[in-house]
Amino acid sequence: MICLSNVPDTTTKIKFTGDNTTFDKTGVQWIINPWDELALTRALEIKESSGGTVESVTIATVGGSEVEPTMRKGLAIGADDAIRIDAEPKDAYFVASQLAVIAKDFDIIIAGIEASDYNGSAVGGMLAEFLNIPSVSSVSQLNINNGAVSLIREIDGGSEVLNTQTPMVAIVQKGIAKEPRIPAMRGIMMARKKPLKVLPPNNDEALTAFVSYELPAPKAACKMVDAENIKELVDLLKNEAKVI
Repeated sequence: MICLSNVPDTTTKIKFTGDNTTFDKTGVQWIINPWDELALTRALEIKESSGGTVESVTIATVGGSEVEPTMRKGLAIGADDAIRIDAEPKDAYFVASQLAVIAKDFDIIIAGIEASDYNGSAVGGMLAEFLNIPSVSSVSQLNINNGAVSLIREIDGGSEVLNTQTPMVAIVQKGIAKEPRIPAMRGIMMARKKPLKVLPPNNDEALTAFVSYELPAPKAACKMVDAENIKELVDLLKNEAKVI
């Protein structure tokens, strides 16, 4: 199962309403979270090379009906079916608790290391705790050999090779696949007929709430210093930029 997040396109100009308490979704272009898209690509590669051992790839997300176009893109890329938990993804704990209800039926659950909107890096680890199964983070390679999962994860100064049995959660990062797949026309047409199941949420509640948002301060104007005026450059670096 691939945990899929519906996120704004990275070129989106972020705006807030209601005295900066609500994200303004007007005109936002939504996409599959880039790390989840790479996870889906790797899952499809494994399925295609498994000789039938891996029977299907399912994508799952938490969200309202507005996320279904993004899920259909995942189906067009090659996922066999999709499951949507019909609830607003309030926080990482809430999302993980909802996904755990369906993830218990899968041997391998793959989550992107973070979502490109809130960058929380929490859902994958929380999901493994809900399921009480092993998880491995920062995974850059994932293979299945004779029913065992082989992983490579990045560590300071190198990499680490791990083997584990299923069920397990792999939290993947850059390197898990070379590049995301682009849906072909045939895949787009087939995606319309693939099953997308909608399930009600469980009774768990979010543990956090967003009180307000704040945009980062605009960048200061660039100061140009004459190449011969080293004294002014040093003064600016020391007293204004405070980097020396």
